[in-house]
Amino acid sequence: MAPHRLALKVRFGELDPYNHVNHAVYVAWFEAGRCEAMADVGCSLATLAELGAQVVVADLAVMYRRPAVADDEVIVETWIAELGRVVGTWHQRIVRSRPDGTVEVLCEATVRAGACDTTGRPHRLPPPAAEALGALVWDGLSSEPG
Repeated sequence: MAPHRLALKVRFGELDPYNHVNHAVYVAWFEAGRCEAMADVGCSLATLAELGAQVVVADLAVMYRRPAVADDEVIVETWIAELGRVVGTWHQRIVRSRPDGTVEVLCEATVRAGACDTTGRPHRLPPPAAEALGALVWDGLSSEPG
């Protein structure tokens, strides 16, 4: 298994006055990456709601390495490093391809997310959701992202 990948292109409205992508946009891209990854394995937010559950971010740590700029094409890589019954740890990174075929890491995030019922109380992931999200678990060793 390798990380889920979501391709995005930098849009004008995402730039700050310095012509770099605004720092808050990376967080939105990470959120989009998690939502798309979940949907692609059959565990969309709507599916979770049907099961009486939701996933909420409990902690987010972001490390900015290099700026993305106008017209860059970037990839949001998303995987789950640890999936517990109630809390999971997600890792994500945003990369840009270089002309030589290597990737340049622009930003990285570690996200701790918890499962809740629809009232917001911590609750175990329903078995169908846990099974679906298991497809996103990656140890980081079996294939190098990028």
